[in-house]
Amino acid sequence: MKITSIARISSVALASALALSACGSETSGSDNSSSKSGGGSSSECGTKALKAEGSTAQDNAIQEAINSYGENCSDATVTYNGTGSGNGIKQFIAKQVDFAGSDSALKTKPKDGKIEVDEAKKACASDAWNIPMVTGPIAVSYNLKDVKDPITLTPAVLADIFNGKITKWNDPAIAKINSGVKLPAKDIKVFFRSDESGTTENFTKYLNGAAKDKWTAEPAKKWTGKGEGKAKTAGVASAVKSTDGGITYAEWSAAQDNGLQVAKIDNGAGAVELAGESAGKAVEAAKIDGKGNDLRLKLDYTTKEKGTYPIVLVTYEIVCSKYSDAEKGKSVKAFLNHFASEDVQKGLEEQGYAPLPTSVQEKVKTAVNAIK
Repeated sequence: MKITSIARISSVALASALALSACGSETSGSDNSSSKSGGGSSSECGTKALKAEGSTAQDNAIQEAINSYGENCSDATVTYNGTGSGNGIKQFIAKQVDFAGSDSALKTKPKDGKIEVDEAKKACASDAWNIPMVTGPIAVSYNLKDVKDPITLTPAVLADIFNGKITKWNDPAIAKINSGVKLPAKDIKVFFRSDESGTTENFTKYLNGAAKDKWTAEPAKKWTGKGEGKAKTAGVASAVKSTDGGITYAEWSAAQDNGLQVAKIDNGAGAVELAGESAGKAVEAAKIDGKGNDLRLKLDYTTKEKGTYPIVLVTYEIVCSKYSDAEKGKSVKAFLNHFASEDVQKGLEEQGYAPLPTSVQEKVKTAVNAIK
């Protein structure tokens, strides 16, 4: 499989604090991919065909893992369909897939009268676990052809832009934090994810956390701000690429793939450029918020730690702790052991994915090996 090259990360800086890599954008024109596969770096190979669905943010990463998995084993097939986190969870609960990729953990509070954690537990007939596997920064991506210097944005200004309150690129609020940058009197064209998206939820978590007085809507997979909706990561990235004055939120890899400009973010300690090291600092500070092998992470979107890029997401593989088909459980374990292995994750770093902390990597391995 051909993977588009994106920004190089300083592997030395990343390796000093982190050891598990991941997250990416969907591969253009491909929502489905399958590969003959097996256990790769793990000691066992799966024997059951696996189907998975969900996050487009992790699509490049999981497809790469599927391919390398298949180089070692040939007794099973893994198919991953990047349709968005919301769809992945729905399909998992409906028992249509064996595991789901989601950029947010299963909900513990009611949504439409149902609680995702409870519904997933019913589908599994056992506890469902959120296992972080890939992580990556969300880039505030824009297109201003006549502006070469990177623009800095604050949480408050971002909230007003995506709420439709700031509509011109030369608005005084933007000019104030970009002294010396000649901003055009051009309309701001906001693009958002029209599908239910974990990227949307994480971006709105950031806005709600860092600019709560400006962004009062509860974070959700469904967009609540202003703008024009486009389907999936590829849709918003393509729209910004073709629109002078456009802006969106998308995985860093998608911004790089499409040659989009990326804003610096000032959370209160100075403008921070998006890079592997700066994003890694935010992930390093994340706390495990689940119990036992349920490894949901709590990110601090309000951090003012110098040099920290604050807008990141984590993609979880949502699995049953015990599968009704024991061989299916062994196959899920075999593939995820391969995905989480040091060799696979190290290879993903070269594609521009910010790694998870070493401490989380060890917990991931423990959780995967506990799947039955």
